[in-house]
Amino acid sequence: MKTKILILSGMVLLSSSCAVIRPGEAGIKQTLGKFSDNVVTQGTMVYNPLISRVLKESTQTNNVNLIMSLPSKEGLSVDAEISILYRLEQNKIPDVLRNLGQGYEDIITSVFRSASSDVCAKFLAKDMHSGMRADIEQEIKVKMNENLLKQAEGIELISVLMKRIRLPMGLSTSIEERLEAEQDALRLVFVIQQAKLEAQEKIIIAEGQRDAQVILASGLTPEIIKIRSLEAYNKLAESPNPKLIVTDGQTPLLINNNQVIQKK
Repeated sequence: MKTKILILSGMVLLSSSCAVIRPGEAGIKQTLGKFSDNVVTQGTMVYNPLISRVLKESTQTNNVNLIMSLPSKEGLSVDAEISILYRLEQNKIPDVLRNLGQGYEDIITSVFRSASSDVCAKFLAKDMHSGMRADIEQEIKVKMNENLLKQAEGIELISVLMKRIRLPMGLSTSIEERLEAEQDALRLVFVIQQAKLEAQEKIIIAEGQRDAQVILASGLTPEIIKIRSLEAYNKLAESPNPKLIVTDGQTPLLINNNQVIQKK
């Protein structure tokens, strides 16, 4: 009976002094308030529950969501939803816990608020809603890294994402009006260019017709005119219908296929 009690007590003691570290976690032993430098992942850790405990921290990518107002260069407040993606460096988790404690996410949030205020104050409100958003996110990330390194090493910032930006109502309306005006201006430029192209096309066609007439006129010598007249009268003579031809008395007339006379 005593043996069974001892075995049961040993099993209970063993189970209470054994921690299971799952994938994506890191286990750090704290003995009498002192953190061990040995980091265990995916396995079990045996410790003395009377003087030690095991802290489990995630080594996966973590996400901190924030909703806050960001200042702009004009002094406006822009509402934004922010995501901060970070990861703890496995070998430096003890340093993070020594310097920041388990509430390091609060430190990350505070550092972000300071960095975002400094960076966004250099940009216009409309920049946060345009293609410059990526530049703002990158500058905030760089500023946060600088401030976090002053606190502790071991927090890897992956990215800062400004997911949703809400501009002040008046500014949003003015931006929409400006975009519409830009579209109207671009449309007008297109219409003007099209009109110019059509005018150039007409000029080219007119110049071509003029040049053709000049070339044709330069080739119409008196002899060519007489030949063309004879050809015309010849075709006219082939018609069986009666004809009355009025000339100036100088044009040659064709009487039959073999004789041409000149009316005096």
